[in-house]
Amino acid sequence: RKPTMDAYSDFWAVKDFSAHISSGDRVGIVGHNGAGKSTLLKTLCRIYEPSSGVIAVNGRIAPLLEIGAGFHPEFTGRENMYLNGAILGYTEETIRSIESEVVRFAELEEFIDTPVKYYSTGMYMRLAFSLATAMHPDILILDEIFAGGDAGFVAKAKVRMHELIDRASIMIM
Repeated sequence: RKPTMDAYSDFWAVKDFSAHISSGDRVGIVGHNGAGKSTLLKTLCRIYEPSSGVIAVNGRIAPLLEIGAGFHPEFTGRENMYLNGAILGYTEETIRSIESEVVRFAELEEFIDTPVKYYSTGMYMRLAFSLATAMHPDILILDEIFAGGDAGFVAKAKVRMHELIDRASIMIM
């Protein structure tokens, strides 16, 4: 039925949701388009505030929710590492200590000083994933992050995620 301009109804992307996820758990959230999966993850990451209820998260979260989220297109990959790290609450010293690991893992040595507006989707994904996982988060939240990745890097990223399992709860969509 086609909605009319004067018709109004509430739409709840996520309602009456409750979960307890323990350290080391891997959780997948599955549902059709518009089911509220991304909204739930953004709420867990404190990008959205819940309309009601309480969210309790114990540990450092590294969210990878949308390709290029937290990146400024005019900044280089290196500048965006520092910007994104600051957004996630890390000091410049901490980011400096992992910079070479991030660049090497992302395989962006020759492009790291290029503005990211010239990066492919896969390059964005590699930089974001490499930065988030180099921080060794307690909780890694991924929302369709590998959609633009090449098969070789996706395999490499899966190995890294398995290395993090002992330290993190991982939510994958």
